Amino acid sequence: MTKKDSAHDDDEMALFNAAMRDVAPLPASDKVTLSSSKVPPIPRKKNNQEQATAEDTLSDHIAMEIEAGDEWSFLRPGMPHQTLRRLRRGYWGIQDNLDLHGFTRDEARQELSAFLDASAQEKYRCVRVIHGKGLSSKNREPVLKIRIGNWLMQRADVLAFCQAKPEDGGGGAILVLLKVNA
Repeated sequence: MTKKDSAHDDDEMALFNAAMRDVAPLPASDKVTLSSSKVPPIPRKKNNQEQATAEDTLSDHIAMEIEAGDEWSFLRPGMPHQTLRRLRRGYWGIQDNLDLHGFTRDEARQELSAFLDASAQEKYRCVRVIHGKGLSSKNREPVLKIRIGNWLMQRADVLAFCQAKPEDGGGGAILVLLKVNA
């Protein structure tokens, strides 16, 4: 270290000390500080039930309101609008189906999650989820339609979805475009 470097370091230290002159130390905490020499604990492996619970992270919070009979859709932010147009027009063929008729809300959520995971593993691009029109439900309203839309929006692997064409199920089904990982 040269004299010039030493003088520069002294100036820096003097500036620092001047800046810190009015600073008071924080009061003592009741928290224990662990030394970094200890080895961090190794996380234990989850059993199948814990893993299923961890994977079932889809919330029932309704983030999207859909009026009965409306043609509804979703496009992940950043995706071109042409993607949704192509999905509506059947550009991608339907590679698999999930029919949720007769399922409870909780059963439907689990089935949907498992179906989407399996579809991703098979590298499917477009799938159909049949949720029904709610004709046999109380008040003749679709029970699962809005929930499924909200669950799908929570999944990062769902790029877009839209109501199916009449020949593919119309208001009782949706087409889902999935991200395909290489």
